[in-house]
Amino acid sequence: MRVFQIEGDWGFDNLRLAERPEPKAGPGQVVVKMRMASLNARDLIVPERGYGRATGELPLIPVSDGVGEVVETGEGVTRMAVGDRVCPTFFQNWISGDPTPERFASSLGGPLDGVMAEYMCLSQDGVVKVPEYLSDAEAASLPCAALTAWSAVVTHGKTRAGDKLLVQGTGSVALFALAFAKLHGAHVTVISSSDEKLERVRAMGADETINYVMHKDWARSSREITADRGGYDNIIELGGAGTLPLSLRAVRPGGTLSMIGVLSGLTVEASLGPIVARQIRLQGVTVGHRDGFDAMLAAMTQHQVRPVIGTEFAFGNLKEAMRHQRDGDNFGKTIIRH
Repeated sequence: MRVFQIEGDWGFDNLRLAERPEPKAGPGQVVVKMRMASLNARDLIVPERGYGRATGELPLIPVSDGVGEVVETGEGVTRMAVGDRVCPTFFQNWISGDPTPERFASSLGGPLDGVMAEYMCLSQDGVVKVPEYLSDAEAASLPCAALTAWSAVVTHGKTRAGDKLLVQGTGSVALFALAFAKLHGAHVTVISSSDEKLERVRAMGADETINYVMHKDWARSSREITADRGGYDNIIELGGAGTLPLSLRAVRPGGTLSMIGVLSGLTVEASLGPIVARQIRLQGVTVGHRDGFDAMLAAMTQHQVRPVIGTEFAFGNLKEAMRHQRDGDNFGKTIIRH
């Protein structure tokens, strides 16, 4: 079967098409014929061994997110049947409960082989059935970005009707966070550097928007929006070092900063005083478990939530798709057809 793998040495230039034997299902396993994949920011980091030893060993098949059809089941498989359309879970060993080192070490696309293969052999516990209303492209976009947003807004954020959330940017996690927050009846502010993208998120339900290039102190600009509670209940923090100081000023006393992204840097210079004095919660979010995925899919099905899809590429054009993803001016998920 065809695969894309990082081989020989780490680095984007060492990402190559290759052949591997087709897998066979063992006890408790399913073989999935992959149909589509989608890219996340981490998929650009993995080829450069950006997570150190936690990235895995070579040769490594990259990319964590995809959808396919079960074509073979092993002895004892009860959760899935041949013909089921499924998504592999991002963390193969995290079914429910709290994270552990072992659960965090089971992510697809590094350290475990990812979805850029014609066939995958997975534990029946590491896949979820996909709702019929979603297209393959929409389903492929869910395992990492969507579940990360769900965990931030629902699992950890416990968003309730009337809460006020701020979402940073218009990347995939941000767009899912907007959709899930609105699904729960929240008031949502989105910040971006693009007026065009802010118009698009308004059409998707954003209640307020702020252009952070025109309003560099967006924490001050948001005060009127949150005057009734002294700040946002939850800020979906995707910027990192460059945005955290402003987020600390924009969150309400007792509010939550859902720490997801580090787009503007890893090292933060910020006063710790407000965190203690205003009892702010910093909640790290690293995707989520399978139970959360199932809950998210149930809510999406109930409300017919549809992911935003961007540009589609062919399997052999993975490098072009990654360059497109790296450009950073995308709106919607980058999709790869197998």
